[in-house]
Amino acid sequence: MARCHLHKFGGSSLADADCYRRVAHILLTHGHSDDLVVVSAAGKSTNFLFKLLSLKATKQLWQEELHNLIHYQQNLIEQLLSSGSARSLRERLSTDKAQLMSLLSLDNMNEYQSHQVVSFGERWSARLLAALLRGSDVAAIDIDARTLLIADEGAVPQIQMSISRRRVQDLLADHPNERIVITGFICAKATGETLLLGRNGSDYSATLIASLADIERVTIWTDVEGVFNADPNKINDAKLLNSLSLNEADRLAHLGSPVLHNRTLQPLFNTQVSLAVRSSYAPHTDFTLIAPKSSSASAPVVTNLSSVSLLNIRFKGRLSALLNDFKRAELAPLAYWLQTQDKVELAFTHENEKQALVLLERLSAAYLITDVTVRTDFGLVALVSADAGLYRRGFARLLSRDAKPLFNDELSLVTLVPPSQVNLLTQKVHRRCAGPRKRIGVLLLGAGNIGSAWIDLFNQAQKTLNKELEASVELIGLVSSKKALISNDEIDLNQWRSQFEKEANAWKFDDLLTALDVIECDELIALDISASMELTLRYADFFARGIHMVSANKLAGSGPLSFYNELKSQLGNRRLFWRYNASCGAGLPVQHALNDLHHSGDSIQAVGGIFSGTLCWLFEYFDGVKPFSELVLEAKALGLTEPDPRDDLSGRDMQRKLLILAREIGLSLELDDITLHSLVPETLATLPLAQFIERISELDALILQQFEAAKAQNQVLRYVAALDDVDGQLKAEVSLQWVDVSHAYANLTPGDNVFVIQSQFYQDNPLIIRGPGAGREVTAAAVQSDLAHICHDLLKE
Repeated sequence: MARCHLHKFGGSSLADADCYRRVAHILLTHGHSDDLVVVSAAGKSTNFLFKLLSLKATKQLWQEELHNLIHYQQNLIEQLLSSGSARSLRERLSTDKAQLMSLLSLDNMNEYQSHQVVSFGERWSARLLAALLRGSDVAAIDIDARTLLIADEGAVPQIQMSISRRRVQDLLADHPNERIVITGFICAKATGETLLLGRNGSDYSATLIASLADIERVTIWTDVEGVFNADPNKINDAKLLNSLSLNEADRLAHLGSPVLHNRTLQPLFNTQVSLAVRSSYAPHTDFTLIAPKSSSASAPVVTNLSSVSLLNIRFKGRLSALLNDFKRAELAPLAYWLQTQDKVELAFTHENEKQALVLLERLSAAYLITDVTVRTDFGLVALVSADAGLYRRGFARLLSRDAKPLFNDELSLVTLVPPSQVNLLTQKVHRRCAGPRKRIGVLLLGAGNIGSAWIDLFNQAQKTLNKELEASVELIGLVSSKKALISNDEIDLNQWRSQFEKEANAWKFDDLLTALDVIECDELIALDISASMELTLRYADFFARGIHMVSANKLAGSGPLSFYNELKSQLGNRRLFWRYNASCGAGLPVQHALNDLHHSGDSIQAVGGIFSGTLCWLFEYFDGVKPFSELVLEAKALGLTEPDPRDDLSGRDMQRKLLILAREIGLSLELDDITLHSLVPETLATLPLAQFIERISELDALILQQFEAAKAQNQVLRYVAALDDVDGQLKAEVSLQWVDVSHAYANLTPGDNVFVIQSQFYQDNPLIIRGPGAGREVTAAAVQSDLAHICHDLLKE
């Protein structure tokens, strides 16, 4: 039976002992007993070997670097092999070291000897991996590819296919049911001298050997999951492609894709070999399969190069003939633009520029080539798809005046732009042509303490959220009390402070709405993380423009009932969402719980709790020894109170929160329907802050009296909000209360919130929710949760 699979592992997959063990596990769990394996040099070994050559050439000492490299290899042997196997490889490594020292000591080392020095990296990897497999009772041998791949010397070695095929087939016949571990990157002349296969040579070795061995599948195991429809390091919502045609992959590789080199793919043409690209660090995840007969990609692929070489030439003759000469030399340009009948611009990678110029020199007589100049002030942006023509109009609309007109062939659309525009244009092309279903813009109203915490959280969550939604959720606006930044392009979450400082301007509300009207988003969501009444009064204007709202601001949810009902009416008349869980309990799921009870058919009978972290802290620590006023000043110094402590002590904040919850369960209450018993006497309520602080000790007598009276009854003081239905009479109150020491309010972590919900289902044993009810991180988390819920609701089919 023919062998079915070849596995190739790169240097990053063999970087240390754990990596080798991972590779061995992959071969045992994802392979067969007769698989072929091609390996690169471990980690940075090849770089080390090239460094030894450079140190020798400059007359610098190379012995220490050689010692470090040999020590690295010795450590791998000791960590991976048993004593017997390790001894054998140590001895061979010692021989290799002596040979390297002999080569590096030569006064006039030739090119073949330099190649021989570099070849040791792959030879060590093959030898060690085969020994590791044998240590797991697996039949395995290591093979030096110089005994298989015979090549003619050239700018890139040209493999003698007939003799190389015969040698590969003989090897397979001689070693049935054995895993054969072969060195990548190296081959040899017929006379035995070592040749190197160049950049990405190990990948090329793998596909070449697979084609010579008539293997059905090559898997290149690397440090990425596969081929994405854009660079995932630059595009947050880049998607892994499950399949890609060989022609598309080849065009993508020619255009500079970092995952595959175009030379790697050439041996696969005119074969039935398929190529998988998988992550050796996550072998059970999805991957990309490149097959000769595959249909077009699941999504178009957007790629770029930060800089290219643009060759301008004058010539005589047919352009098609000139291009065919480049193609025969395996130097087809990335794209070209015919300027006049005798002038053309040809784009190449910097890697191929020198070879292209040499070829032009060789063709100069045939085509009367003159006026050859090279420009390097362009980058490249391209889209690759079997259906490239479908995206031409959308791509073209994004081009600036500085861009080259779109070049297109059957598989791609290509333009050149100034390097500064490459990343932005790539993002735009991906969003419009290859991106997700929708673009959702987020406007942050309140870029202060909590706002900055939300940005940090959103920066961490954005990639996952976008992947879940198959959409692009982007920050497009930042608004503070004085300045605003609205951008049709996504604001950089890592540089937002400097961008805001440079680009934000003074704003008026109507100008802000006008700017939002022209933002190119499918949906807009505003996050109100302010305490602004003026902003609250303009919610209707947001809703009128179809802008959804998330509120940490309590003023809208606890505003006049007529205003609140009007906002709710606007939501009902259109498919709009307004969520405000952060306005009460921060990240605690209080409103979620109330809504779930309501939807389950339950009826809420009572809601109560301590909704202020500050007041919880004060009464958890108040013991009757330290005056209450001193405790308040201590909390103020710790930043636990508002700048004016009366904003906490008045109970008004808890009153508003109780009103929000009351309306959430369907009660039509006004703020004044909730009785408020402030801790601040009327005589102190309207004083300037400085005078209040001077007289704050006037709070102490009443609080101490209440404390001692409660203590005498084995009870404790707590400042509580309560909403109860008592015999059909609704009672809503915020006040200082005595509670039993066993009560849910009595033993809290200072600074916590607690919510107690009684319902038809939770009567004798109420539902209790407790935890941090304030703080920048938990409030930001609540805002992010509401944002995510709205996004999911918007994208429901």
